[in-house]
Amino acid sequence: MSNALFAGLRRMASRDPHEAGRVASALELLYDLTFVIAVGIAASHLAGMVAEGRVGLGLLGFAFAMMATFITWINFSWLNSAFDVDDWMHRVQILVQMAGVVLLAIGLDAMFASLQGGGRMEIRLLVAGYVVMRVSLVAMWARIAAQVPEHRGTALRNIAGILVAQVAWVVLAIAALERLPFFLIVAMLGTFELSIPLFAQGAAGATPWHRHHIAERYSAFAIITLGEGVVGTVEAAREALAGHDGAWTADAGLLVAIGLGATFGLWWTYFLVPFGEHLHHRPGRGYVFGYGHVPVLMSIAATGAGIHIVGLYIEHNSALGPVGTALALVIPLAFFLAALQAVLAGMRAPGVVGGRWLLLAFVLLGLSVLLTVLGVPVLLALLVAVAALFVPVIGQEISR
Repeated sequence: MSNALFAGLRRMASRDPHEAGRVASALELLYDLTFVIAVGIAASHLAGMVAEGRVGLGLLGFAFAMMATFITWINFSWLNSAFDVDDWMHRVQILVQMAGVVLLAIGLDAMFASLQGGGRMEIRLLVAGYVVMRVSLVAMWARIAAQVPEHRGTALRNIAGILVAQVAWVVLAIAALERLPFFLIVAMLGTFELSIPLFAQGAAGATPWHRHHIAERYSAFAIITLGEGVVGTVEAAREALAGHDGAWTADAGLLVAIGLGATFGLWWTYFLVPFGEHLHHRPGRGYVFGYGHVPVLMSIAATGAGIHIVGLYIEHNSALGPVGTALALVIPLAFFLAALQAVLAGMRAPGVVGGRWLLLAFVLLGLSVLLTVLGVPVLLALLVAVAALFVPVIGQEISR
């Protein structure tokens, strides 16, 4: 039976980076869905902490949680784009990584609780999930080192970098440091994590990753992250209706319009960009594309939290004033537009639209905040912010 079991394994091999019709597999999409949990928990904590007035701490915890989540997803997605063998061992290794994501997500509550408590940072369960994911990832690279001779050096360098980083994270979890030294070390470890691909394979990527497949993988993850906007909209509307015995109100209607409008605007603007074509013509900019997407995805998730914060404000469950509430949604929207343009600039690719259209979008975002300063109701002012997202869309349609 043992021989029969291993006879079912296929030899790991490089995939054709120009393979026609390459799309995300059903297993890759299932893998992505496990990250919804972590993104949702982090966004929920961000909304709660910002609404309580703990803006700085909320953003710090959110950034840490998102980096831990996104780095593991990025590591796996690029490896799988180049070496997906899809036998039972590979599938089991992916399942193990999914289990690690769940552990990480469960550990986020303890991390945020310790962050708010002001004592020692509690990340043991979070790091345990990280260990599970990285052990599986190392096993994948070890199989590549053993079976794909032309990429053995790249695989071994990845293994070395991942193991060094993982040992450091375990030591940090055991040390249970106070907030300041903890986040100083996190910044250094995060920088090291981001440098592993450069050390292992260079900015262009030595592995045979598929340009359009990678672009599709990121677009799928962007859609999953956009789901937080829908979640935030539903939560905001539920809170608006809770004080009115479920009866529909004008505020609830405006909240839904703002939430769905912002989510749809983010989606439309993101998908204006033909990232697959850009990567096809600029494969040397793969690293910029891959890690430059982290702030883009973070801003999308933070938008969902911002929508939730607006709902808390409407129901008087927030310590923020009208201007602070408007900023809770306007800032992630502005950050999204800026981050998306920064990725394109780093790739030396054309922007979403001409500069004047982007400038107009930022003017409208600023105007929405100014309107709240002048006393315009927050929900009406935020309709202007939502309209700003559609300026790039209109600009592209006019320029065709």
